[in-house]
Amino acid sequence: MTASATEPTSTDQRAERGPISERADSRADRFMLRLLRIPTHPNAKAARPEAAQSAFQTSIVLSAVRCLLTYIVLPFVAPFVGLAASIGEPLGILVALVAIVSITMSMRRFWRSRHKQRWTYTILGGVMMGFLFFLLATDISNL
Repeated sequence: MTASATEPTSTDQRAERGPISERADSRADRFMLRLLRIPTHPNAKAARPEAAQSAFQTSIVLSAVRCLLTYIVLPFVAPFVGLAASIGEPLGILVALVAIVSITMSMRRFWRSRHKQRWTYTILGGVMMGFLFFLLATDISNL
């Protein structure tokens, strides 16, 4: 069996520069790559796993900040320091949008790096985004 000009010849080279589509193991993997709009052409390079973990940490922190603002700071602390109650929904919308973008970016990095926990994070991120979309809709309807 001979290697073509576009295929890496060793395992190290494949991990380093092999096309993402060649490393997709299943139809579900290929579906996620298309859904997240990750290029699968032969020149597409994988992201570093460290970048995926860093993005994951950032998105978790943003979601936690949103929860703290929504459930502790705005309802209980804001009235004591004189902030108007009308600031809650716009701030909640802004933080939810930033958190959704962050989760999406971190999902893309997990998938580009072919991280071993990509499906676990996809499920976790999807559940978090579902809650954020629900809270976003609630905040928009309260405006």
